[in-house]
Amino acid sequence: MTIGEKIYNLRKAKNYSQEEVANHLNVSRQTVSKWETDQSTPDFDKIVPLCELFEISTDEFLKGETNISKKDDDGKDKKRNAIIVSVSIFLYFLAIIWIALAESMYIKEEITVAGFLFISGIATIMLIYNSLLSEKNYKETIEFTKKPNKKENKLKKSIIDALGIIFCIVYLAVSFITMAWHITWIIWLIYAFVIKIVDLLFMLGGKNGK
Repeated sequence: MTIGEKIYNLRKAKNYSQEEVANHLNVSRQTVSKWETDQSTPDFDKIVPLCELFEISTDEFLKGETNISKKDDDGKDKKRNAIIVSVSIFLYFLAIIWIALAESMYIKEEITVAGFLFISGIATIMLIYNSLLSEKNYKETIEFTKKPNKKENKLKKSIIDALGIIFCIVYLAVSFITMAWHITWIIWLIYAFVIKIVDLLFMLGGKNGK
């Protein structure tokens, strides 16, 4: 990784604009742009201010791969995960409440089932979306810190695809056989947890393989 690529990745990780970096270092925006495109390199007296701005050591900046702190991003990701999972669980409970209310109000069974499927479907989509987004962020982190393991990524994708098909078949089979649609949604909740476990296993495997 070149100096320019490091500056660019560090700036993006901190969500700084080129102009903000330039103002902090008392240089022009064009100068920062030239650094990032490797048309020029920072003067020696700018190295320390750069490292202070990006909160890294000069050794990290000048030697090897830079290990960027992503505490802010991790905090945002955890908050997003907590919100999505909480809302999804609330929707699942809401779907169950809808079944109870619909039966007490003598609403047609077709409408009751449709309403339940709609609410629980939204909750399931949110969980799957959250899982896919977490996987994307993990991949971006891996790509930034090291060369991606193509075999590992293909294996992980194959496992996730297979699990998706298996859980879909199980969900439909169990639901149609038992007609307990108000209960079988739990299968998708289990699916979301299994995907999280797969993500964790591959993440730990990647760390151990460094």
